[in-house]
Amino acid sequence: SPFPGSASALSARSLFGEPVCVFSVSGDLLVLTVATQETDGFRRFLRSAKHFNYTIKVLGRGETWRGGDYMSPPGGGQKVRLLKSALEDIQDENRVILFVDSYDVIFSSGPRELLKKFQQAKHRVVFSAETLIWPDRHLEDKHPHVREGKRFLGAGGFIGYAPNLKKMLSDWSGADSDSDQLHFTKIYINPEKRKSINITLDNKCRLFQNLHGALDEVVLKFEDGRVRARNVLYDTLPVIIHGNGPTKLQINYLGNYIPNLWTFETGCTICNENLRPLSGLQESEYPVVVIGIFIQQPTPFVTVFFERLLNLKYPKNRLQLFIYNQESHHEPHVRTFLEYHESEYQGVKLIGPEEDIDPVTSRNIGFDMCRDNIDCEYFFSVDVDVVLKNEDTLRILIELNKPFIAPMMTKPGLLWTNFWGALSADGYYARSEDYVDIVQGHRVGLWNVPYISHIFLTKADALRTDLKDPDLFESATLDPDMAFCSKVRNKGVFMFVTNVHTYGRVLSTENYQTNHLHNDLWQVFENPVEWEERYIHENYSKVLKDGFIETPCPDVYWFPVFTDVACKHLIEEMEHFGQWSGGGNTDNRIQGGYENVPTIDIHMNQVGYEKEWQKFLLDYAAPVTEKMYPGYYTRAQFDLAFVVRYKPDEQPALRPHHDASTFTINIALNQVGIDYQGGGCRFLRYNCSVNAPRRGWALMHPGRLTHYHEGLPTVQGVRYIVVSFVDP
Repeated sequence: SPFPGSASALSARSLFGEPVCVFSVSGDLLVLTVATQETDGFRRFLRSAKHFNYTIKVLGRGETWRGGDYMSPPGGGQKVRLLKSALEDIQDENRVILFVDSYDVIFSSGPRELLKKFQQAKHRVVFSAETLIWPDRHLEDKHPHVREGKRFLGAGGFIGYAPNLKKMLSDWSGADSDSDQLHFTKIYINPEKRKSINITLDNKCRLFQNLHGALDEVVLKFEDGRVRARNVLYDTLPVIIHGNGPTKLQINYLGNYIPNLWTFETGCTICNENLRPLSGLQESEYPVVVIGIFIQQPTPFVTVFFERLLNLKYPKNRLQLFIYNQESHHEPHVRTFLEYHESEYQGVKLIGPEEDIDPVTSRNIGFDMCRDNIDCEYFFSVDVDVVLKNEDTLRILIELNKPFIAPMMTKPGLLWTNFWGALSADGYYARSEDYVDIVQGHRVGLWNVPYISHIFLTKADALRTDLKDPDLFESATLDPDMAFCSKVRNKGVFMFVTNVHTYGRVLSTENYQTNHLHNDLWQVFENPVEWEERYIHENYSKVLKDGFIETPCPDVYWFPVFTDVACKHLIEEMEHFGQWSGGGNTDNRIQGGYENVPTIDIHMNQVGYEKEWQKFLLDYAAPVTEKMYPGYYTRAQFDLAFVVRYKPDEQPALRPHHDASTFTINIALNQVGIDYQGGGCRFLRYNCSVNAPRRGWALMHPGRLTHYHEGLPTVQGVRYIVVSFVDP
């Protein structure tokens, strides 16, 4: 049941079984609608009806739909046949019948207002009205002219007394595929029949609002904790909103709010409806999920992606992995992950670059892995550029219990997300009115949107039924991701995005080079947030906020800046490059070609890291400098930045010297007592030494005049430091 907890819903065996009236009676009004399938749109219609306590009778249950669709006239005759048959059982002459479509209709107000407006129309039958004539334009001149409002009849909604409707349908003998719209139009434009049946149109949209041809007329009206649609052209508040014709996206947009799904006062009112709680389940009772992981281009932080995958709070023995990797560059990352963790999962299927399978085919193979496994209940599709920060993401999505749902993902500092709020006429991105509010968290809830990418969860039932076609990603004009979303929409499956929690972000893959050993080190510009999380010490923020700085010697400041991973990657990057200097005084890498106090080192510019290093100094060293040396402001300029290697049999120490800098940053890259013995730095003027440098911690001290210093001997192992002479 779509309405758990409701006594009326619980009394119904199913939406398509007996009894047919699932809501309590409101006066003499009965709503009739046709629904041969229980779609997301139908569930939305029923929810809005329940909200206002309408009495609903569903026609066509279990029938095959033969009435065509809105994109290819004619069609709809099946609805007329079903309605005519249903009216035969209604004998009460005062019974008012509302006949509406259901998949693309929502109620904006209740039966009392509807009946009042119907009575004010002073006719026995009132049809919805349209701006556009359809399906036969040649009949335009035969429509009565109106002083104000819409001239043309819309068959998607009408209300009338049962005897008048019976009379209107008495001569129907058409086929299911014939046009209901054309049939009713011909009755309406016949003056005698129009008068005899007593038909009029709802010209100013007081009862019915058809959206086709009227999108500019309709806005959301928020007032007194309620939300409904307002027609600004006629200043009316229609009771029934119909996304007729090609306006399905617009009815979806309005249906995110109407009736009272989201208001400024209440926020989201449906976020806790119809949930599938997982708490309290035994591990063996968790639904089986196939996680599809797609690597289609060189992507930064792939190792981190797999770390986050491992950290998902979900029993691994209820997860199967489908990994598609098109990039040979990432084969070691995938191989390492599987080597250590494959056995933890229920099953793993890997498609590597050597199999030469295109990305679209891979998506279908992933879907089939779930479709063909009777135990699979969900397919969780995740592109490798997704940063899954929230370890509960999969649990949250499953508990929301939607056929198709995605967590909102962002890019830091941008309004970019993995969903589109609207589409342009040609099917590309357009910004909806609420997009910015949703992205910035001013509106939090569940949102039915036209496009989702990068990450989504879909029910296996949907993949086996509505989404079973093998060409979901194929289109003559659209990219595969847009084609997929178009097919999902056209199948009547709603794509929801949730921003109730913070889930993560999507990486930028632009300018990602793969010509280094640890290419992620170079991501400080493109992906600064991820770079910081990977490489900046977890306690660095305390340096500025809480004064988490030690002073081992006068005007020498010691603070954490690099993670162990950063230290490891810098060492390995330099050793991989391998072109260490000889440690002699002649050095063609520097201006003048002579080094007075040489070290065995590799300069940042030798590995193409000078711009990234200056960015690091500017973002992480300069703020500490300005905090500890008040009144001094640095632009973090440097002539020399280099990694030094000390070995007992190579260069164990460095004689006393001044640095060619205003201040120097010296960061220990490995750990004394573990990687080497000895080492450290002694400041001669103060007879003060730092003998146990901590890995990832920076020493910052003045370079000239006062802080004459030496590098103490490394007696065992290999010691690495990275040094920057700042503001020479």
